[in-house]
Amino acid sequence: MSGTTFSGAEICRQLDRLAASSTSFDELLTTAVGLLHEAHPRFHWTGIYELFPDNTLRLGPFVGAPTDHVFISVGRGVCGSAVAEKCDKIVPDVSKEPNYLACSSATKSELVVLIRKGDEIFAQIDIDSHELDAFDAATTVEVRKVAKWLADAYHTRRRHRDG
Repeated sequence: MSGTTFSGAEICRQLDRLAASSTSFDELLTTAVGLLHEAHPRFHWTGIYELFPDNTLRLGPFVGAPTDHVFISVGRGVCGSAVAEKCDKIVPDVSKEPNYLACSSATKSELVVLIRKGDEIFAQIDIDSHELDAFDAATTVEVRKVAKWLADAYHTRRRHRDG
């Protein structure tokens, strides 16, 4: 992987500014996806799948080609297995992943980072690349910073909605 890096912390600062200006939750999610997608030249499809109580991931905002995978059951595919196993997934070569759901024939590698607070999973960031082994440790760390910011936003939203 090339040495191209980006700042997840800078994306979080931009999201902080928007949140302070009363930007809606949905707009924050859309902005986060857009900023992430633009942050790295190897990010060819970037989206958020939200986890619903029926153990289904539902596609939220995304940038890239449309996908038929709007709903994914927990345990199915890389996205569903990340939730089932409660861990992030880095797939350097999707052709070697037996549980891979092909969204695009151009996708060669995938990164899934859970948006979670403690044991509670709210959603996930899913990023596909047309290049093999596109996601190094530094890139993953930066995406996790954005996922943590989003987890705090989901938690706050849920607390205000339920409380």
